[in-house]
Amino acid sequence: MPQQRSTPSDCTSKSPAGVALPIIDRNRCEGKEDCVVVCPYDVFEVRKLTEQEREGMSLLGSLKYLAHGRRQAVVAKPMDCHACGLCVQACPEKAITLRRNKDDGQMS
Repeated sequence: MPQQRSTPSDCTSKSPAGVALPIIDRNRCEGKEDCVVVCPYDVFEVRKLTEQEREGMSLLGSLKYLAHGRRQAVVAKPMDCHACGLCVQACPEKAITLRRNKDDGQMS
């Protein structure tokens, strides 16, 4: 059964936007769009990757990319992320992690 589209009220994080950034492991992502569906802030999109985005993929990662229609999730609006973690929980490949944004103005 497909997941329900999330809304900002589903986000329990008290973090302001941009404090954390979602990072996608290119060798794990299979472009299943779970992150797109659960993100209440439309941070993700699934599309064909650019050549630059495909750089550094392992052989297995490249084969998975081809097998799944040459589409993967990308972080389209990283500064809109509120670090709620819904994407991390929803990703069946465990391809998403959240990392603190070093440019958020709160770190010294």
